[in-house]
Amino acid sequence: QVQLVESGGGLAQAGGSLRLSCTASKIIGSINIMGWYRQAPGKQRDLVATITNGGNTKYEDSVKGRFTISRDNAKNTVYLQMDSLNAEDTAVYYCNAVQIRVGGSFSSWGQGTQVTVSS
Repeated sequence: QVQLVESGGGLAQAGGSLRLSCTASKIIGSINIMGWYRQAPGKQRDLVATITNGGNTKYEDSVKGRFTISRDNAKNTVYLQMDSLNAEDTAVYYCNAVQIRVGGSFSSWGQGTQVTVSS
């Protein structure tokens, strides 16, 4: 299991920016996929963006061109830069780590950080 600690959430105005950070308790080079998910009130938790240990990224359609996921292996940290925020981005954002091993895959979650965008 990997412990994940998120930070950087808060209140932003529409059109503004926030950067989320997720620091892992182990070397993230050993983690196959790290990602960000979000859950708005009354809705399911949805994928926002993922990055593999090879640096390949994937984004949910509504955030393409506005959000950027990146990783700093030296700091064991993954970031989510969020620009051009809108009210629909309001949600609790969760960091996720997936380790793929011979015996199966193992998923870990952070505690979540609230992002609120005012229009």
